Amino acid sequence: MRLYHFSGSTTCRPVEMFAAEAGIELDLVPVDLLTGEHVAPGYTAKNPTQQVPTLEDGDFVLTENAAILRYLASLAGSPAYPTDLKARARVDEQLDWFNTGFSREYCYGAMYPRIMPHMAFEDSVIQAAVNARCTAKGERFMRILDADMLKDPGPFLGGAEPNLADYMGVAYATLGEMARFDYTPYPRVRRWIAAMRARPGWKAGHAAWEGWRDHVLSQSAA
Repeated sequence: MRLYHFSGSTTCRPVEMFAAEAGIELDLVPVDLLTGEHVAPGYTAKNPTQQVPTLEDGDFVLTENAAILRYLASLAGSPAYPTDLKARARVDEQLDWFNTGFSREYCYGAMYPRIMPHMAFEDSVIQAAVNARCTAKGERFMRILDADMLKDPGPFLGGAEPNLADYMGVAYATLGEMARFDYTPYPRVRRWIAAMRARPGWKAGHAAWEGWRDHVLSQSAA
C-alpha cells in the first residue's frame, strides 16, 4: 500500500503513527505542498480535493484521514476500532468531533494563522476578530476534551488503550505547541499527550513534525 503524504502534516501524522503500531507497512510517497505538487494534474487525479493523505491499495484509492484510519484498522482487525456496534459508534463520534468543530476552531481558526501567516486574513482587524473568536471557541473545545472526553483513570479516549480517535486527536491537539498554546489548565489533556508520546509509534508519526515545531519555535524566539 502507498500513502501519499507531506512529512509532518497534521492530517498525515495520525495515519503514520497508527500504521506503525498496527504493523501495517506503507510505502510513503512524498507530496510537496510547498512547491504545489498537490495541485499538479497527476496528484489531483488521485485526490480531487488536492489534500493529503491519500491511500492507494492496488487500484483502490481512498482519501480523508479518518476514512483511511478506519480502513487500515479494519484490514488489521485492530481493537482500536472495535467491532461491537456501540463501541465503534463511540469511536466514530470522537473522530467526527475532532474533524469538525475542534479542527475548524482550534486548528484552522486559532492555530494555523499564528503558525503560517499566509493562512491569516490580510486585513489585520478582521484577523484579530477571527483570532479572538476562534481562540475562545478552541479553548472551549479543549475544556470539553479535558473534562468530558478524557475520563479517569484513562489515560486515553479509549480507556487503558488508545482507539483511532486518540491517534487523530493527539495530532490536532499538539498543533498548539507550535503556537505556544497554554496547556496548563487541562491536566487530563497533558496526561493524554504524554501517554501518546510514550507509545512505540510516536516517532514514526511525529518525528518530522517535532523537528518543524522546534524550528518554528526557535524562529519566533529569535
